[in-house]
Amino acid sequence: MSEDVAIHVRGLRKAYGGTVAVAGLDLDVRRGEVFALLGPNGAGKTTTVEILEGYRTRDAGEVRVLDHDPELALGSRQRGSPAQPARFPGRPAREWRARVGIVLQSTGEFDELTVAEVVRHFAGFYPDADDPDKVIERVGLAAKARARTHTLSGGQKRRLDVALGIVGRPELLFLDEPTTGFDPEARHEFWELIRDLSAAGTTIVLTTHYLDEAEALADRVGVIADGRLVEVATPGRLGNRQEAQATVSWRTPDGRVDSAQSATPTALVAELAARFGGEVPGLTVTRPTLEDIYLRMIGHR
Repeated sequence: MSEDVAIHVRGLRKAYGGTVAVAGLDLDVRRGEVFALLGPNGAGKTTTVEILEGYRTRDAGEVRVLDHDPELALGSRQRGSPAQPARFPGRPAREWRARVGIVLQSTGEFDELTVAEVVRHFAGFYPDADDPDKVIERVGLAAKARARTHTLSGGQKRRLDVALGIVGRPELLFLDEPTTGFDPEARHEFWELIRDLSAAGTTIVLTTHYLDEAEALADRVGVIADGRLVEVATPGRLGNRQEAQATVSWRTPDGRVDSAQSATPTALVAELAARFGGEVPGLTVTRPTLEDIYLRMIGHR
């Protein structure tokens, strides 16, 4: 496994009875990058991430997360025989857990505790935790530090979930639908936090249904469907997006809207400008969005 790879997966398989959730998936995530995993419900995305987090066993395949087999973080009863030998006997699961941060869709309820109390409590689980007050400020909850958590809005509770995920100074952070419940302003503020974490060297694996979020944050995206990775690429190159034809639209003299697809939209616009004597009425030039490409790749399922 290369030193610049945080996650290395080959031939990952997982089935539930006769239903195959993950069917021979291969994946590498580089250290320090933001990687977005996209896919429809039931595609195998959640199962894959839970295996990487060490919360679920696999049926077959090779998995290394921060040079460690995450299955060793499971209890022996979940892994199988209590006598099952450790594949990395010198790397205890507790040490590995301290290097991984996880922000689930909902961490839990702490109704009678304040924000500060919850973050300080979680900080005690880690050998090298960040300063709880600084973490609270970092996620935008400084004004709510003394507030009991049951008084928080949905977006504020999500910020608390993120605080609990990063208080241990993780090398690798899993974010599961992190901005659910955020208003547009809060989402953009959160994006800045993710960029700051990435700039500091944190590797981030993001699952989201917001395609604009993936495009704004991810260095690379992977599309999963039917338990397999369809493609991994940068947001701008996924599905040969950079080579897709542009749609040029304009308004005709009789008020109708006309359009044409072109691989050379600049030339077409110049032609239209000459036809209309300069200004082209109602001119728009659009290329396929990441969402357009994503929907095409998963077959609109």
